Amino acid sequence: MEDDAKKLEEGLHKKDDDLIDKKVATRSDRNGSGDFIAHDHEDEERKKVDAVAPLEEKEIKGEEQPVLVVKQKSKRVATLDAFRGLTIVVMILVDDAGGAYARIDHSPWNGCTLADFVMPFFLFIVGVAIALAFKKIPKINDAVKKIILRTLKLMFWGIILQGGYSHAPDDLAYGVDMKQIRWFGILQRIALVYFVVALIETVTTKLRPTLLAPGHTSIFTAYKWQWIGGFVAFLVYMITTFSLYVPDWSFVVDEKDGPKKFLVKCGMRGHLGPACNAVGYVDRQVWGINHLYTQPVWRRLKACTLSSPSDGPLRKDAPDWCRGPFEPEGLLSSISAILSGVIGIHYGHVLIHFKGHAERLKQWVSMAVVLVIIAIILHFTDAIPINKQLYSFSYVCFTGGAAGLIFSAFYLVIDVWGYRTPFLFLEWIGMNAMLVFVMAAQGIFAAFVNGWYYESEDNNLFFCSNHSGLKFYPGVIK
Repeated sequence: MEDDAKKLEEGLHKKDDDLIDKKVATRSDRNGSGDFIAHDHEDEERKKVDAVAPLEEKEIKGEEQPVLVVKQKSKRVATLDAFRGLTIVVMILVDDAGGAYARIDHSPWNGCTLADFVMPFFLFIVGVAIALAFKKIPKINDAVKKIILRTLKLMFWGIILQGGYSHAPDDLAYGVDMKQIRWFGILQRIALVYFVVALIETVTTKLRPTLLAPGHTSIFTAYKWQWIGGFVAFLVYMITTFSLYVPDWSFVVDEKDGPKKFLVKCGMRGHLGPACNAVGYVDRQVWGINHLYTQPVWRRLKACTLSSPSDGPLRKDAPDWCRGPFEPEGLLSSISAILSGVIGIHYGHVLIHFKGHAERLKQWVSMAVVLVIIAIILHFTDAIPINKQLYSFSYVCFTGGAAGLIFSAFYLVIDVWGYRTPFLFLEWIGMNAMLVFVMAAQGIFAAFVNGWYYESEDNNLFFCSNHSGLKFYPGVIK
């Protein structure tokens, strides 16, 4: 069960190793009739066929030879694993240290900090992995069934881990009130992006060419349906964000004196602030206000607390919306997040089709620079500010460009220059990303340590570490 979940998060579900039955007399298959999307296995296949070529003479003489069975082993991309490992490490760092160092924690609203790169980097990685995993699709129907099943599994684990069922590591208890369960979260967003991007890649497998036409933009036209899917997601998000009418809304907070009702005045369209944006309105309507995340990062804004940008008690004159819930992995913002997956799958397509290091880096770096420039222009002209909570278009471009530049740097160092050894630890984390995510970022390991106490539940290693100045914040990528 854990392995299936890991495969989902990575997007690198391995197909069963193909058993290729070859009568050695089929030399014509060596002359280019195969699929040119063979990626890194292409040279290996030539060597395997060349190794058995002498047997062909016996075939020609009429001597009957047994069927040669060659078992292909899939080769993982070291750069992708190392980049995934780096993202996991950054996620754990900002989750554990973000409370003490607010500058690396999520931006309270507009802007981009270290923590804000984690989610789009994951989605970028999922996109790259999908391109590699779906290079060859023997049966489309079977592939679609697997995509649906793995999407459902990932959503299930997302609800279990972040829905409120587990109270680890702070409380040795479990269980959640179904009236307050959190329906959407990190893994659910990854599942949605994976489902859409992988489905488009699968159903269009017969529409894409095996050889690219000459030209710098041929890679875009070859995979036009993936970009059309991303453009549709962009239109849905932008039209809804700027045209949907957001009415007044209210919520109830349990305080010392009992439940208290708060009212937020809105009645507007196209607002990109915390109180009246369309992203929050869609989630309140779809999931219900009681099923949203109750500790949004906007509580660290100056309007809400004097401790800004750190977390602290709310000001007495804080607006009512400071106490309200907001889902950082909401439905509308997750539709925008599909673009991060589309950018990632483009990088995977470049990796497949371009065999030279220089051509790959040229494609990757040029696109990354363009994305960053677009984001900077949109942000500093106040047209569309960079905002992780809303998953704004400028945020997609900025983080997608950053992911492309870092991925290119890793590729240059690991695959071109050959310095792989220093990154082996990151590779291991990347290959076991789901395990590390559950154990470290979701507090399962801390809960295990917390579960061993002496006489009192407070007498445990976790409690002692907290009172020694170390702080642990259970992993919720806000």
